[in-house]
Amino acid sequence: MANTLLLVEDDQSLALGIEFTLKDEGYEVLRASTLNEGRNIFKNKNTDLIILDVNLPDGSGYELCKEIREVSDVPIMFLTALDEEVNVVLGLEIGGDDYITKPFRVRELISRVKVLLRRTTKNQSLGNRLKTGDIIVNTSSAIVTKDSKDIVLTAQEYKLLLIFLNNYGVLMKRDEILAQLIEGSEVFFDENTLAVYIKRIREKIEDDPKQPEYIVTQRGLGYKWNKQVDILV
Repeated sequence: MANTLLLVEDDQSLALGIEFTLKDEGYEVLRASTLNEGRNIFKNKNTDLIILDVNLPDGSGYELCKEIREVSDVPIMFLTALDEEVNVVLGLEIGGDDYITKPFRVRELISRVKVLLRRTTKNQSLGNRLKTGDIIVNTSSAIVTKDSKDIVLTAQEYKLLLIFLNNYGVLMKRDEILAQLIEGSEVFFDENTLAVYIKRIREKIEDDPKQPEYIVTQRGLGYKWNKQVDILV
C-alpha cells in the first residue's frame, strides 16, 4: 500500500511541482494551502508523513506541529524559506523531524522523505517489549509508556531512545550517537541538534529533567542510559 503524505504549502506552483514529483514516486498526496485546511485533513485522513510550510496565510506551521504532537508522532518535515539556525532549532524543539529550506532540489526532498519513512518502518518492526525503570517500550507498535501513561515521541526521538536502550550502561560519545542517527548525509544533524533531541526526550520521560536519572551527561565525554534494560516476555 502506498504511503499517504500531507503537503501543506501555500505557494501553488511549488506545491503542484512537489505533488507531481511525490505522486510520480508512488506516494498518495493530500494537499492543503492553509493552516486550517491542513488541520482538517490531518483530523480526517490517515497520513504517514507531513511536509509542512512554516509561513502560511492563516498562521505558522509551528502552530500546527504543536497541535499534531499532542496526539501523534507522525513524521513532520518543515519546508520554509527561513534558514536561520534559530528557526531550525525551534522547528526541532517543538517536534519536527527534519527541516529543508527553499530553494531546494526536489530530489533532495524525495530522499529525505524516504529516509523518514524508512526509519519509521524500521522502528516498528523490531518486535520486543523492553522495560527500563518505569518505562516500557513496545518495539512492535512503537508505543512508549511510563507509569502506564503514553509518551508521545517523534520518529527521531524514538530512534534516539532505541539507540540508548541498545547501549544502556555504556558511555556513548556524541559522534557515535550522531553516526547512528544520521544513516547517510540526507538529514541535518549536528551536536546542537542532538542536544535538542536529548532535551526533548528528558522533558517527556524524566521526573525532573534538570536532574535526569535515565539519560545522564558526562560533561565533555558524552551521554549514558543509566537504567537497566530488560526484555519482557
